[in-house]
Amino acid sequence: MQENKGIDKSQMISFAVLCLVLFGFMFYFQNKQSKEEQVKAQEQKIEQVKNAVKQTQASNINPNVTPNAIQTASLNNKELNVEFSSLGGQVSKVQLSEYKAYDHKTDKADLPLYLIDKKNSNYGFQFKDKTGKVINTKDLVFTPAVNGNAVTMTADLNGAVIQFIYTLLPKYTLDFKVRTKGLAAVTSDNKADFIWDYNVRNLEKGRAQEQSHSEFSYAFNNYKDYDYDGRTEMSEEKETLNWIGVKQQFFTSVIEAKNGFTNSKGNQEAIEEGEYLKKLNFEGFVQMTGSELNQDFTWYFMPLDLPLLKSYDKNFDEILPLGWSFIGWMNRYFFMWLYSLIAGWGLSAGWVIFAMTIIVKLILSPIMYKQHKLSAMMKVIRPEIDEVNAKLKDADPMKKQQATMEIYRKAGVNQMAGCLPALVQIPIFYALFRFFPNFIDLRGQGFWFAKDLTAYDDLIKLPFKIPFLGDHLSVFAIACTIVILIYTVMTSGNMQQPQQEGMPNMKVLMYIFPITFLFFLNTSASGLSWYYFVSNAINILIILVIKYVILDEKKIHAQIQANKEKPKSEGKFQKKMREMMEKAQDQQKIQEQQKKKK
Repeated sequence: MQENKGIDKSQMISFAVLCLVLFGFMFYFQNKQSKEEQVKAQEQKIEQVKNAVKQTQASNINPNVTPNAIQTASLNNKELNVEFSSLGGQVSKVQLSEYKAYDHKTDKADLPLYLIDKKNSNYGFQFKDKTGKVINTKDLVFTPAVNGNAVTMTADLNGAVIQFIYTLLPKYTLDFKVRTKGLAAVTSDNKADFIWDYNVRNLEKGRAQEQSHSEFSYAFNNYKDYDYDGRTEMSEEKETLNWIGVKQQFFTSVIEAKNGFTNSKGNQEAIEEGEYLKKLNFEGFVQMTGSELNQDFTWYFMPLDLPLLKSYDKNFDEILPLGWSFIGWMNRYFFMWLYSLIAGWGLSAGWVIFAMTIIVKLILSPIMYKQHKLSAMMKVIRPEIDEVNAKLKDADPMKKQQATMEIYRKAGVNQMAGCLPALVQIPIFYALFRFFPNFIDLRGQGFWFAKDLTAYDDLIKLPFKIPFLGDHLSVFAIACTIVILIYTVMTSGNMQQPQQEGMPNMKVLMYIFPITFLFFLNTSASGLSWYYFVSNAINILIILVIKYVILDEKKIHAQIQANKEKPKSEGKFQKKMREMMEKAQDQQKIQEQQKKKK
């Protein structure tokens, strides 16, 4: 919001609110096979059955288990490579075949992408036997048997039989059935405690960004309601969870219980450095029937791709953190749609973002034009404002304000019109803040010196760390900051200096604000910096066009001089402002009289 050498209270409040909201955002943004392929797939299945069960070394897993007794079994399809361990009968390795993980050593996404590997996931069912001893299936040794796309893990527990039956299905799905026989003779419990310990693996370039996106996510009330929990402690004792998952920036591991989890609780703890980002622990009860644990579950190890998530019809699409309410709607039904549409033209990701910026600017052009025209007009009437300030140098501040408002009225300037575009851009800013680091179509897409538009570019690497900046400088972030500063210099000439002692210097605040963007954008998605670089560059061009092509300064000056000779006619807005100022003046006089009496 620009103004000529002064700022009224309403503008100052609007600007302060905008700053607070944006600062909050800153601290607080993805057919048929040929005969040859079918033969190859069949050969792989035959080979898989032959080699599915093999011996593996087990070091420091369980001191009571002989290392040679641990076996592994594997299943795979086009999407997943899954390995199972006979210790605990659980999934011990999950690779998403069509995706790669970022390698910090080579600065490339060229590593196999494992959601589960190196014992970062550990789960099982816990209950008590008749003597009160705690039994956990994680400690049992199972015997694997592979049959086609299914693995059956069988364990003996004092005469009782426990079976875990895994079936690998399309769409990143692993069916998981638990069947027991004779467990009633071992335990008298009617429920089992499902315990899942999970360490989130670092798969992306931006550690801090990925860590902030890693948290619990779950659905309840027959899949209708969704929630996430980024707090240290997670507790849902009153709800029956349909599924519980660990969400990362672009991928998630989810277990669905057909009969739900009850009395659920968990905790999570950030890991500051190393291979893992967060440590999460979940615990929830599953119901047993006649002391037998016969329950159906489903594992999902999937990318956070919106069409895929929606296809399950289990509210998985809510896992994607695109923002709530109108913000989420904009991302789901406008920005994602717009990106896919433009990408269909064959453009690279960076130029798609460039085209998106142009289109958004065109959509907002009517209100943006008013804002930029207002800014230019403020500069034109600057001499009139200076003249009034000189005449009323020693006058009451309220009289100065009234005289200034009179000039605005004569020039046809509506100050409040400058606030609307700023308010409109707040939800757009937050939507894009959510869009760029979470849209999987952008993952791994490079542009110029940025190798991944969902992460920061670090072309300029520093030999040391700077607080809040890190050990690098993002070129896109620097470029964006520069154009914001240029835009600020071009528009801040309209800002008044403080007329009263203690009033903040708005020019200083406007220059500080772009600098804070550098700290924010330096570790954010480079796609966001590129978008705002283009957006502000367009703003600068619009201002220049309005000033030198559209706006006739002489005509405006002549209009002001002509209006001086005309009788005053007030609009509703001017009348309200005048009445408010008169009331404020009367109140000020009363206070001064009371002070004199004292």
